[in-house]
Amino acid sequence: MESATPVIVAIDGPAGTGKSSTSKAVAAQLGLSYLDTGAQYRAITWWMVSNGIDIDDPSAVAAAAGKPEIISGTDPDGPTITVDGVDVAAPIRTQEVSSKVSAVSAVPEVRARITELQRSIAASAEQGIVVEGRDIGTTVLPDADLKIFLTASPEARAARRSGELKGSDVHSTREALIKRDAADSSRKTSPLAKADDAVEVDTTELTLAQVIECVVTLVEEKRAGK
Repeated sequence: MESATPVIVAIDGPAGTGKSSTSKAVAAQLGLSYLDTGAQYRAITWWMVSNGIDIDDPSAVAAAAGKPEIISGTDPDGPTITVDGVDVAAPIRTQEVSSKVSAVSAVPEVRARITELQRSIAASAEQGIVVEGRDIGTTVLPDADLKIFLTASPEARAARRSGELKGSDVHSTREALIKRDAADSSRKTSPLAKADDAVEVDTTELTLAQVIECVVTLVEEKRAGK
């Protein structure tokens, strides 16, 4: 692929909107790097749990925030994440980590540490990068070239997420998603919010292929105008 103008794309939104699948596919299609920031928060949560840190004690979490070494691979075709040299791609997706990640993510020292990491990764992406998360357009990369906020109805998101989490029931998944949204939207530090200049894409009625096509078009238009 000919080298196009580097572009930094921030994709935010709650869980189950198709963020990860869309971001990876768009990055792969356009020759960009890819960063799943949620995986970084899951990784630091996994480390806290594995090392016996009391998740309900923000001061204990804050004191340990700088200890783990978290490295994210940014190839959209095979993103990787390690903590202290250990591949944690699978263990960070467990229900135990999922249930604790909001509490850990709410600690300001954790957010400061991970935000710094995310900014350095974005700055070193020579071809440009798609960064997905919950506070990318508002906090992490407020100067991103393009900001996209994905939404979908709680029902659609629960159906997708329970499809991903084999065997989980849609109703309890929906309740968990709504609870997570409330926690992430109301936290004091970098809450989940749509940036004023973000393009909102409602994915409720769209197939994944349609969402990807929509975002690719937005990125290409932004590149052409740079």
